[in-house]
Amino acid sequence: MTHERFIAAYRSGGIRVHVDRGRAAKLVSARLMLPFVLLPLLGLAVALALTGRPFAGIALFLLALVFRYAVRASSQGFVLTRALQDPAFYEQARAAGILSITEPGVR
Repeated sequence: MTHERFIAAYRSGGIRVHVDRGRAAKLVSARLMLPFVLLPLLGLAVALALTGRPFAGIALFLLALVFRYAVRASSQGFVLTRALQDPAFYEQARAAGILSITEPGVR
């Protein structure tokens, strides 16, 4: 299915789009370089806790975990939105098995 046909069918409701949650989360985490953002934040949280600011350390640690959860939870929507906007990303997502399309009534 071409990108133009995908957009038209999606807007008309003629297809069902499934975004694999696990693969989408891995893709978004990799694109945002999430480990390189979270590791320093978690290290800073531990450092704050060890230097006499335990509440600030706990707050930063929880904030980092919430950020990780939010990125993973929103990854499906990100992949679908990006696939609707970018033909190259649409092809990559289809090839990687992140995005699958089914047409009702067609097997």
